[in-house]
Amino acid sequence: MVLAYRGVAGRMPEGAYQTVEGGRIRERVAVRYTPSDILALLWRRLPLMILVFVLIAGIGLVVALQMKPVFPAHSSLLIRLGQEYVYQPTVGDAARGATPDNDQVVQSELEILQSAAVKRKTVEDIGVARMSPALGRAYAGADDQKRHDIEAAAMKMIDAGLKLQTAPGSAIVKLSYTAKDPELAALVLNTLVDEYLRYRRTVLIDGQAGEIQAQLRDFQTRLDTADAAYQKFLADNGVGSGDFDAEKSSLTQIYAQLTTEAYSNQASLSEAQGRLGVTSQRAAQAQPEIGLYRDLDHQSQDELNKLLVQRQDLLSRYLPGAQPLRDVDQKIAALQALIARGPADGGARRIGPNPIYQSLITDKDQLEAQVASYKDRLAEVRASLAEVAARRQKLAALEPQFQTLARQRDLLTNNVKTLAQRAQESQAAQAMAKSGQDNIRVVERAYPAVKGTSLKQPVMILSVLFAGFAALCAGLFFAVLSKGYATADTIERTLDLPVLASAPARLA
Repeated sequence: MVLAYRGVAGRMPEGAYQTVEGGRIRERVAVRYTPSDILALLWRRLPLMILVFVLIAGIGLVVALQMKPVFPAHSSLLIRLGQEYVYQPTVGDAARGATPDNDQVVQSELEILQSAAVKRKTVEDIGVARMSPALGRAYAGADDQKRHDIEAAAMKMIDAGLKLQTAPGSAIVKLSYTAKDPELAALVLNTLVDEYLRYRRTVLIDGQAGEIQAQLRDFQTRLDTADAAYQKFLADNGVGSGDFDAEKSSLTQIYAQLTTEAYSNQASLSEAQGRLGVTSQRAAQAQPEIGLYRDLDHQSQDELNKLLVQRQDLLSRYLPGAQPLRDVDQKIAALQALIARGPADGGARRIGPNPIYQSLITDKDQLEAQVASYKDRLAEVRASLAEVAARRQKLAALEPQFQTLARQRDLLTNNVKTLAQRAQESQAAQAMAKSGQDNIRVVERAYPAVKGTSLKQPVMILSVLFAGFAALCAGLFFAVLSKGYATADTIERTLDLPVLASAPARLA
């Protein structure tokens, strides 16, 4: 029933709706509601809202009443940095001793704790039937594929009930597992922790020993091959005492000594040859023989002296010119003439070897011997120099190959030494891990809970709140879709026309 309308036909504005009366389309603008109008509309949909509320709340209450209490078991672990997290390179020393921070260690341990291998082993230890009787009955008569799926379902039960709590910078990890059976909850959590402690050793420690030993054997084989090639190289090239560098250094020293000796011999030879030339020249100029001494005859002089004495005696008895005086004067003159002629008339002369000549000849012979000796020694030194130089040149040509072999041998030796040390450290770490002295400590083991927790009350409250919200939404939905006006005031506010009368009939 239309109480008032505008007589203007045309295009409706957005949000308006229309009615048909007498075959003509009449425009109606959008209804403008107030809170009281909305409450009036909801009141008209009250039976529907009650129905929705009762239905949803009833379902929630039934679900809540069927929920059984659960019993959480709690445990905690202390996780500290251990030797297995200290970086030890397999070869070399790059970044040796690097360690992660505590949070990284905790996260790594939690990944191991939540791994599928730990959960599967926990299920195997406890048994599927103990985890869930229903799964246990299905497991007993299932094939291998079905059993695998059932075990996966049991592992999902552990995932659903397990909770881990950590705090940044803290080394404590809190674990909790919730189950309907308190004994089962404590059993699952303790078994999970025990299997985690065993499994982490296989992941972090046990796997290293075999790998290191295999690498050690491989490197030892390669080292033996490299060492055999190294020794063969030295033997084939005649390197004494098996030390290439020592022989090279020794040859350098010998070459320096021989060079010094060659220069010294050359200088001595030149000096000896110069002295030999001078000595030979002086020896050629010297007389082989010289007069040693001469013996004189004094008889003539004595006779002369006697005659002179006799003449003086005669002068005392005879006059000058006397015959005896003349005879004596003749004898004196003859003797004087004889004495004046020299030694031919009497004395002896002796000659012998010249000592200077003899000394020069001796020096010449010695110098000739020295020259010959220096020449022979110089020839030997030069021959040795040539031999040492050839050996040095050969070693210089072989040095690149030697350096390659030596470098490869040294690297393999260092690697074998490092791997041997790592093997010892790994064995020690395994021994410590097996004795329980690792970086993980169980601060608190799980015990069956005395009092369980239930979600009945929270579920009931949430179901009632959700039912009320759903009923309100249903009332609003149907109220908005309905045609008509809530009150006369709504008509006046919407059409801007006064309402003259109203009937108690419900607007369609």
